[in-house]
Amino acid sequence: MEKANNARIAHEFSNIVREIRKTHVGKGPTHIITRFVGSWAICEMKGNLTSVEKFMSRTPEGQRMIHATRTEFIKNIYDDLSVGKPLEELVKAKMVTLFVDFRFELDTAMTVYVFDRPLELDS
Repeated sequence: MEKANNARIAHEFSNIVREIRKTHVGKGPTHIITRFVGSWAICEMKGNLTSVEKFMSRTPEGQRMIHATRTEFIKNIYDDLSVGKPLEELVKAKMVTLFVDFRFELDTAMTVYVFDRPLELDS
């Protein structure tokens, strides 16, 4: 039963992340897998790029802009503490920081949410 509950929480976490991205970036990922390890929630997201970003990725400058937007901008979204509140409420822990990376050629983003205590939801 615990495993089913952990899977439900991972699914809900993914849905909240998708809505945050959709609200603040304009498009959410088409596919998210969330894994919990200790105090981390690790989200692997595919299908992030908009059609404009796909066009921009044809040039080195466009690639640089996409990477900057998909990393620094995402981090800045969470500077507003209310944005991460639904995630904190779901896992019953306070978010301490996050790490973000994006590979445009794979259209894959990875975000590691770090919380103040082990979540006891390890996948």
